[in-house]
Amino acid sequence: MLFEMYDIEITPMAAAVIFGGLLGVVFGAAAQISRFCLRRGVVGQGAERASALGVWLTALLVAILGTQGAVWLGYVDFSEHRFAAAEVPVLAIALGGLLFGAGMVLTRGCISRLTVLSATGNLRALVVIAAFAIVAHATLKGVLASARVSLGSVTVDAGDAVLLSGLPGGALVWGGLLSALILTVVLRSGARPRDLALAALIGALVPLAWVGTGFLLYDEFDPIALESLSFTAPWSETLFWSIASTSIPAGFGTGLVGGVIVGSFLSAALRGDLKLVSFSQPQETLRYLTGAALMGFGGVLAGGCTVGAGLSGVGTLSVAALLALAAIMAGGRITDRLVDRQGAGQVAVPAE
Repeated sequence: MLFEMYDIEITPMAAAVIFGGLLGVVFGAAAQISRFCLRRGVVGQGAERASALGVWLTALLVAILGTQGAVWLGYVDFSEHRFAAAEVPVLAIALGGLLFGAGMVLTRGCISRLTVLSATGNLRALVVIAAFAIVAHATLKGVLASARVSLGSVTVDAGDAVLLSGLPGGALVWGGLLSALILTVVLRSGARPRDLALAALIGALVPLAWVGTGFLLYDEFDPIALESLSFTAPWSETLFWSIASTSIPAGFGTGLVGGVIVGSFLSAALRGDLKLVSFSQPQETLRYLTGAALMGFGGVLAGGCTVGAGLSGVGTLSVAALLALAAIMAGGRITDRLVDRQGAGQVAVPAE
């Protein structure tokens, strides 16, 4: 729209990079301060778990309301988006979600949280991100692509029900029910108001990204992809762009990743949270690398991470995204019980 109304000198792709970077800065700062991560809300202990889950669900609530509001106003249309594809690859999504959830627990953080931590001096997170991005790229376009295609061939035709808005009652009823359920959990979480406010800010970035890439920056002569916050494909794209920038341009996802790193670093620097930390023993390194590989492969199969499939996907009321989020949470719970709470062969790992 902006390119049709004004004579803007930069291309839509370049504008998308800048736009993604600005959103990333806000996400990084807000996530660093609030310690925003689904893992603590899934496998944490007691009051800490309830608080962390309340914070994450606040972002999801705002993402749902904001995204559906944008759809109702006509700013966004998901009819051609992958979240609205009638053929749902249920096997890939379920398996990918379980694997991502397992990896999230093994690395002590989802990929968005690790991106934030890497900017504060956490070398463990930096190593995990590198391994994650390599495996994700191999799954998308490399040696693991055949496995992805095979698993993705097992589909279920969901028809109009692929989005909850396609069910009787539409988005108002199903979005309202889902929002009411989430709000109930949030109100009982005991989370600090500051963290809830920061989470709401993170959630608001989701519809803003949808509207920005699908409406404000739309140009019929040089179209860009309709996308929102995510970290699986963007980290893969950032890896590829970093080593072959003369062959592939940066996009919204690359800008987002860069912005998150900048925002997290600035926030940590101002708050005195910068600190170099690394692995303490070989077993710990193996655990984290295993988790990184599981998240890289699983995130691609599931169609996104806790942010891409979770906040952005569920915000569209996509059944596929809901399945992915449920599988991620289940994978995290199962792995926590089998690995961290059994004691046998347990490796002592830091809190994050």
